[in-house]
Amino acid sequence: MFSTLSSFVYLPALTPISRDLSVSITLMNLTVTSYLVVAGIAPAFIGDIADQSGRKPVYILMFLLMLAANLGMANLTRWSVLLVLRMILSAGASGTVSVAYGVVADITTAGERGSFIGTIFLFTTMAPSLGPVLGGILAEKLGWRWIFWFLSILTGGTLVILALLLPETQRKIVGDGSLPARGIYWSLVSPKASRSTRQSQGDAEPREKRGCRFPNPLTCLPVLMDKGSLFSILIGALQYVNVMTLQTSLASLSIEIYDLNYLQAGLIYIPCGVCSAVSAKVTGKYIDWNFRRTRHRLGVEDARSVGDIEGFPLEHTRLEGAYLLTIICALTTVGYGLVVEFKTMTATLITDYNTHRSATAQAASNLIRCVGAGAGTASFEPLIRAIGSGWAFAIYAILVLLQVPLIWGLKRNGMAWRSRNK
Repeated sequence: MFSTLSSFVYLPALTPISRDLSVSITLMNLTVTSYLVVAGIAPAFIGDIADQSGRKPVYILMFLLMLAANLGMANLTRWSVLLVLRMILSAGASGTVSVAYGVVADITTAGERGSFIGTIFLFTTMAPSLGPVLGGILAEKLGWRWIFWFLSILTGGTLVILALLLPETQRKIVGDGSLPARGIYWSLVSPKASRSTRQSQGDAEPREKRGCRFPNPLTCLPVLMDKGSLFSILIGALQYVNVMTLQTSLASLSIEIYDLNYLQAGLIYIPCGVCSAVSAKVTGKYIDWNFRRTRHRLGVEDARSVGDIEGFPLEHTRLEGAYLLTIICALTTVGYGLVVEFKTMTATLITDYNTHRSATAQAASNLIRCVGAGAGTASFEPLIRAIGSGWAFAIYAILVLLQVPLIWGLKRNGMAWRSRNK
């Protein structure tokens, strides 16, 4: 949630910040682009740290970075400082989602994963509507600096809660939850693995001594060499480029065209956020239900072993209904609530493919989608001025349709690719 909230709470304030700092909207959009570019690169480091050293230390590091950046932005006076601090904020915030996927892989089986990932998306998709509303209220009533004071208070409070209550779930450190967590891994709440997860992962092994090494961002590249993971990531990236570009432009275009104030510009994000949040939760439940239905139809008794069965139609199970959603999203490009259906599907499938390196796999996904979204947001304003908003939105609607051949290829060949990878 902090990754998307930190990004979207800022959007209604682009216009007043540009006026106070005497810079153009194009330069302000570059602060959004830089945020997205760093958001694509930083998780490659963070995911590797989380997979080798645990989830909790990484969370604490990320929240410290966010707290420092937000405190700095609450007191800034120059655009160049804003640009640098937004990149620092992104370095901290962007990894929270990939580490969350690592936690899900630690504590769930294949048959439970859809609901958990749907819950993650419930919070991450609430932020695109909640963030601009909060940002609009704060910018209109108290001034744009209070956006960053609000984020500082929220981040600092969450940091204290994480340090005291967040249990470590990395199985190299706590096994199935039976190994005691020490030092920075300690919390007031001990992790308890479910019976099904313990059975699927085996008994806890003695804790191994872990050597420290500098995080290697290139560890995410082998994920991109796996065709199934690559196709899933590209599908999600096309969605993200479309949504992020459109939502970045929405507030500034509404203020310019309809003469809205900052609060009203924030309120226009509510419909997509509500629909997205409901859709994420419902889709997660649907994915788990469809998984169980397919398992029973094929006579597979042990749900925990499905991810390791070469002949199980994992791609068809996860992506059922994807073609229809692609067409609807292309025809109603600004209907963001429908787009999130796919996000839950593809995120679950990426985790299915990479249960042993889940945080790193999501880092690879972040790399592709955030670099694409950064390019999209940087080019959208010049594109509107060159050909008009109507044709610009039409181009992004066409971009959505590029998902169709990717979905077809993944459903047709995904099982064979998994078999060869075995």
